[in-house]
Amino acid sequence: MSEPTPVPRALRLAGDRPDDVRRAVQILQQGGIGGLPTETVYGLAADAFQPRAVARVFEAKQRPAFDPLIVHLPHLDWLPRVAREVSPLARQLAETFWPGPLTLVLPRQAAVPDLVTSGLESVAVRIPAHPLAREVIAQVGSPLAAPSANPFGRISPTTAQHVCDQLADRIDFVLDGGPCTVGVESTIVQVEPEGLRLLRPGGATVEEITAAFPQVTWLMSLTAPSQTAPQVAPGQLTQHYAPRTPLEVVAPSEFASRVQAWHPLCPTSRLGLLCWQEPPELPSNSPRSQIITHILSREGDLRTAAARLFASLRELDAAQTQLILAEQVPETGLGRAINDRLRRAGARGQEQNGSVNSPYSAPNGVRSSKNEWNPREDEKN
Repeated sequence: MSEPTPVPRALRLAGDRPDDVRRAVQILQQGGIGGLPTETVYGLAADAFQPRAVARVFEAKQRPAFDPLIVHLPHLDWLPRVAREVSPLARQLAETFWPGPLTLVLPRQAAVPDLVTSGLESVAVRIPAHPLAREVIAQVGSPLAAPSANPFGRISPTTAQHVCDQLADRIDFVLDGGPCTVGVESTIVQVEPEGLRLLRPGGATVEEITAAFPQVTWLMSLTAPSQTAPQVAPGQLTQHYAPRTPLEVVAPSEFASRVQAWHPLCPTSRLGLLCWQEPPELPSNSPRSQIITHILSREGDLRTAAARLFASLRELDAAQTQLILAEQVPETGLGRAINDRLRRAGARGQEQNGSVNSPYSAPNGVRSSKNEWNPREDEKN
């Protein structure tokens, strides 16, 4: 009986070695795909203008074709390659927040393959802040399509090892550029004549954008898009970023009581806790060895919390807990992105219980009758 054919493993390349960087560039130029560091999360990169390579990205991630990809550029001069029109506001946003974790949805150039945009007349585009990502894109000589380098719907990777753990047998290389500094995906904004539409909260906060452009009107979609119709941008499905372990998002005022109620009901089960600043007090008879705790930021720093979010979820998922209880963080700044990821990660369990809180529900300050959102009103609440 013949031995089974070994499955090829991705090359592990070092971002501080010029020869390794050149090797990654060559693979991408030849239609390969690989893990690429950015400041937000690791992306699964392919030449955006090679449809066969882009198709491999969808195949490796098991990503549905209706979910468009973000195109990454090395500098602003490349924007006309992918965007047909760039309004004055869109250009001002790009000049202010690029390189950085802001994605703009703009009218696409006809040359951008339909697979990248899911057949839409728009394209999602950004310039990453990670210098290694920009160097690779520039050397490839073509924009790169790069969704998060993980199986579709699962926890996003923030280290090269996370990519290897999940995709090493499906991709050609992983370029190690160190841990991601932001830790959550980019903010996605659609620029419209009436204002800005927030499609996904992320690394560039609404407050930062509003401070830079106080005259801008924010528009909000108050209902969730279909999960089978074309999506305008990535990361909009109700269930996403999910660990295999069921996850429940709990308000801070209810977190301690929810934890204390767990072990009397399930005395032999392991419980995972994702805490904002401090773990809750436990009864003296609680089996502490059965409780696995991760704290996002003891200092209450939302940037630290965002950078730790996905790695903490990954470790709790690997600890073989029966349930993860995640404490909500303040719904401001990067907290809006953190809570968005937690709500989507917990959507599976909420659906099973028939109590989904849609991640598209309007935050404080939404004037739904006008379909406008003024984030400055959030600060008063």
